Amino acid sequence: MRIEIATKNYKPTDHLKQIIEKKISKFDKYFSQEASAKVMLSASGQQNNRHTMEITLKSGSISVRSEVTSDNMYDNIDIILPKIERQIVKHRKKFESRFRKESLKEPYIYESNKEVESVRGKVVKKKIFDIAISSVENAIDEMELLDHNFYVFINDETAKVNVVYKRNDGDFGLIAPEY
Repeated sequence: MRIEIATKNYKPTDHLKQIIEKKISKFDKYFSQEASAKVMLSASGQQNNRHTMEITLKSGSISVRSEVTSDNMYDNIDIILPKIERQIVKHRKKFESRFRKESLKEPYIYESNKEVESVRGKVVKKKIFDIAISSVENAIDEMELLDHNFYVFINDETAKVNVVYKRNDGDFGLIAPEY
């Protein structure tokens, strides 16, 4: 597995990099094609005491991503790897033709004692609303006025449906389709 480690406001030790590479490379057992992993390590907060680890695994058209924040990067490893494995196992039926045969049988790499749920949530509410034509800035203002985490609108510049959303770091994101 090809592993790329990037950082932002954080300087990882060689020991941490070795641990990350060793533990992530175990996910090779699941993928039939050459897989790659992107690991983003960052620190934030006063005196950089909040450590965030984001891992994205890709193999062909399969993409699995997880993010975790704590006060210790070594703890993040132990939290995030089981989360990623649960995602892989949970969606095994959907992607089983792209996984290695026999890779999803016991024992799991990081979840040996836990039962992985295969129950999927259901739609419990349907909301119909009018969609407005707006600029990105006005959409953000509207989202904040409504006290929502996201806002769907038609971008006045592109005439396409876009979504603005509030990120965990306090900034905003924009989802714009390409079709």
